[in-house]
Amino acid sequence: MSDEEHQFESKADAGASKTYPQQAGTIRKNGYIVIKGRPCKVVEVSTSKTGKHGHAKCHFVAIDIFTAKKLEDIVPSSHNCDVPHVNRTDYQLIDISEDGFVSLLTDNGNTKDDLRLPTDEPLLTQIKDGFAEGKDLVVSVMSAMGEEQICALKDIGPK
Repeated sequence: MSDEEHQFESKADAGASKTYPQQAGTIRKNGYIVIKGRPCKVVEVSTSKTGKHGHAKCHFVAIDIFTAKKLEDIVPSSHNCDVPHVNRTDYQLIDISEDGFVSLLTDNGNTKDDLRLPTDEPLLTQIKDGFAEGKDLVVSVMSAMGEEQICALKDIGPK
């Protein structure tokens, strides 16, 4: 046997996978699914009957959780689909910089400065107006498949 040490370089991260498999026939409305590599929320599911040539098929209509684009997919109900791990976290808003980035306070007291303001106009206006008025604001951040975006706002009241 050889005495030399082998060095292995791993390019994989130690974190959990961005998605997990789930049978297409078990995915329901308001669930999540990956269509064309994008994390989506299912708004409509219809299942066709088993035909002469094979499987029953599920027709998914879903909306991308970050871009709000409508996507569709048809998958045999017995096949697996990718389902994204979707997390929603609340952070207190500390500051908004001129370049559109926000500074958020995490639960452990650190700041999170890598998020941009949302592109959704009504939400963007609410955040900017509330911050200008000096209100205490809590933003909900949705994260899935390595992406994060502010998706909701809660007003705690004046500071």
